[in-house]
Amino acid sequence: MANMFALILAIATLVTGIIWCFERFKWAPARRAKIAAINAQTEGAVDEKLLANVAKQPGWVETGSSVFPVLLLVFVVRSFIYEPFQIPSGSMMPTLLIGDFILVNKFAYGIKDPITQTTLIATGQPKRGDIAVFKYPRDPKLDYIKRVIGLPGDRVTYDPVDKRVTIQPSCDNSQPCDSALAVTYSDAQPSDFVQMFSRSSMGEASNGFFSIPLNENVPQGGIRLSERKETLGDVTHRILTVPVTQDQVGAYYQQPGKQLAEWIVPAGHYFMMGDNRDNSADSRYWGFVPERNLVGQATAIWMSFEKQEGEWPTGVRLNRIGGIH
Repeated sequence: MANMFALILAIATLVTGIIWCFERFKWAPARRAKIAAINAQTEGAVDEKLLANVAKQPGWVETGSSVFPVLLLVFVVRSFIYEPFQIPSGSMMPTLLIGDFILVNKFAYGIKDPITQTTLIATGQPKRGDIAVFKYPRDPKLDYIKRVIGLPGDRVTYDPVDKRVTIQPSCDNSQPCDSALAVTYSDAQPSDFVQMFSRSSMGEASNGFFSIPLNENVPQGGIRLSERKETLGDVTHRILTVPVTQDQVGAYYQQPGKQLAEWIVPAGHYFMMGDNRDNSADSRYWGFVPERNLVGQATAIWMSFEKQEGEWPTGVRLNRIGGIH
């Protein structure tokens, strides 16, 4: 959908740009010359309104010419500078909530062709802890947002019981890994966020996330999530987990020659995880993100609506507008 919009925007900008060029350099001068010729023949006796009708600018030319500067500005900003995205799910809670509208820095990881995503100018590489938007490797029409956990060459291990990440940089098949990166965790504490579940013949399913103060009781069918701080080197952020659960390790992506829950990130690829660890479909399940799939780095929240996944907003969260922490 995002690629289709980019293509439509590019075509609209090109078409209106052609109209603008013809109007500025050919059609408008021709109309002025026609008016000048009539004035010369009639010695200025023709009424100005009549002259305007004789050399009238077509409506479609006026519309195309006036729209072009706006489309050009939107195309340049959206394609190469900043692009807005909406957070549709809770996989990045508590950092990003459902209903957050974010700005993504498009030039953080290279200036790219907006249609093919080919890197035109290299400007930087993702760092551990970055929040990155990327094209989902299994369906590039979808945009995903996760946190960068593993860089090329990292050995990433995840403990599905203790829910901790271990990272050893600079690993490959020809040499041993560097010393493990300092990955630390604070003690788990009850979170304000409660996940509601519903049961049916199909089993148990998540029914949304709600903010309920610690001094209030959790409704029936809800589980209060646990929160703790995760520090990857010098980057600290909060993560959520569901108490007394563990991942479906059998569903993990198993890299050839590696054990389950252990991955070595290939060159030119990245390992991504959501901050809502037990509610995130990420690299643990579908593998690595190629560098060419990177869209940009999430930098700010410009609007936030109180809402649940797939539902209409019920309010505005003005206190969330600003930088992403």
